Amino acid sequence: MALKIAVSGKGGVGKTTVAGILSRLYGREGKRVLVLDADPASNLASAIGVPKEMRGRIVPLSKMLDLIEERTGVRPGSSYGGMFTINPKVDDLAAKYAVEGKDGVRLLVLGTISTGGGGCFCPESALLKTLIKHLVLEKDQYMIMDMEAGLEHLGRASSRNMDVMIVVVEPGMRSLETAEKIKDLASQIGIKKVVAVLNKASSVEERGLVEEELRKAGLPLAATIPYNRRLVEADLKGVSPLDLEGTEDVVAAVRDLKDSLE
Repeated sequence: MALKIAVSGKGGVGKTTVAGILSRLYGREGKRVLVLDADPASNLASAIGVPKEMRGRIVPLSKMLDLIEERTGVRPGSSYGGMFTINPKVDDLAAKYAVEGKDGVRLLVLGTISTGGGGCFCPESALLKTLIKHLVLEKDQYMIMDMEAGLEHLGRASSRNMDVMIVVVEPGMRSLETAEKIKDLASQIGIKKVVAVLNKASSVEERGLVEEELRKAGLPLAATIPYNRRLVEADLKGVSPLDLEGTEDVVAAVRDLKDSLE
């Protein structure tokens, strides 16, 4: 069965880098891969090699007001005095709105809900939650979701029913404390497999210290990605690390992660 993977962590730790490389490695194996960008920063398109001119035309689903009104019966931002559909039709959205990156990977940008609080029950929320539930049930398609930073998405349980949650960490106590909280909340909503990936590791000693803290938190370390300045260059150029020379060590680490998940 094709895995459904959520990638989480504190802001700036490299979630999008991990999600982008991982999805393309699956794509290179001939797997059907759909990636969901649920991060407000919305940088996953460049990480999977979507051309710049196409990236500029992407509209997040949460901002498609006409679509949301059509499917739920209520326009976002209007009064919710009337009832709206809580299980709207979503089975055609991936085919209609996903854009293709390299290695056959397709991308859906979900966007975020900015009205009434992040956890509101509103038309946007109904559409996105129903869509994610639908996509989780597609057995022959790998799905990788780049989550928003922090813990709010777990409060909304938008990652419920995923097979595995990857928590990306960097050397630093704030990152490790966030990872421990994510692990606990993920367990509460029924995600049975939660693993950590250490990014930006600059020494064996650093890895040892982080691994010990993760062990205390009950978080197994699935892979270690070495610190590599070329990732900064890839980000500045808006290209995938897979398309830049000098990132072979990073790609090899994510490949080890992929193998461990399987």
